[in-house]
Amino acid sequence: MTQTSEPRVPQSLASRFCGLDFASPLVLLSGCVGFGEEYTRVAGFSNRDVGGICLKGTTGQPRLGNPPHRIYETPEGMLNAIGLQNPGVDHVVDEILPTLDFAETRFIANVCGSTIEEYAQVARRFHDSPIDAMEINISCPNVKEGGVQFGNVPEMSARVVEAVRAETDKPLITKLSPNQTDIARNAAYCIEAGTDALAVINTVSGMAINAEARRPVIGNVQGGLSGPAIKPIALLKVHQVYQVAGPKNIPILGQGGIQNAQDALEFMIAGASAVGVGTTLFYEPHACQRINAGIADYLDRHGMASVSELVGTLQLP
Repeated sequence: MTQTSEPRVPQSLASRFCGLDFASPLVLLSGCVGFGEEYTRVAGFSNRDVGGICLKGTTGQPRLGNPPHRIYETPEGMLNAIGLQNPGVDHVVDEILPTLDFAETRFIANVCGSTIEEYAQVARRFHDSPIDAMEINISCPNVKEGGVQFGNVPEMSARVVEAVRAETDKPLITKLSPNQTDIARNAAYCIEAGTDALAVINTVSGMAINAEARRPVIGNVQGGLSGPAIKPIALLKVHQVYQVAGPKNIPILGQGGIQNAQDALEFMIAGASAVGVGTTLFYEPHACQRINAGIADYLDRHGMASVSELVGTLQLP
């Protein structure tokens, strides 16, 4: 196939996030694109359409994940309880990263662990790799040990960030949980601990029941709800976190139910410098091309030269 030298993304969408050059404000979210290779098999898909790709959650040792069922479609959303199934950080660094084309886009590792020591171990291994940045998954609601506790207690969240910060000078993005009382307070703790950016939000805890069997549908009983159903929650959380992060110039990766350019624009107006696309990819792999075009059209119609002019411009009553 003949390669074209023409950019796939309008120049107005180029930006910097955590010191990294992004071709687009769109980021493919962890858990939705495997380790960066899943959608490359879809005709017409290109990693060049997005600013970055968050790889699947990675732990120190391989994990088989939770028992089935692990995914369940809900009205306007999807429940998942994969349980961080992954081959372990050594395999990811030694076998998977060498297959990725870092000239196409930025690749972001998703660092997970059941203990603070494991988070540090995984970060240390990724530091000695070509990975561009690390996302600290302190908020995964579908892992019985570690995830919920770390993500929902600000002091514990800060300890994880501190441990990872001590292992690397690569950009750190801390992924915040919506399943807590005060997400802005948690954000403040993570900023103080050394995070470079915040991802807002992870999935919302939920469950589904088979009424005939009177049993949970998800083998893990509960899972994380993603998709359009959580967009209003995510928008509010981005707005709340921006009140803390904005004055300190800490960028936000906004995510939760983004399906189209209108959704992405709302997140940026609320305070997100970049936006994540996840569940939408399962039914529309080419969604990013359409979203990019819509954002570029909005900027052009409003006389804006870049997406940075739009971030945090919400006019409150």
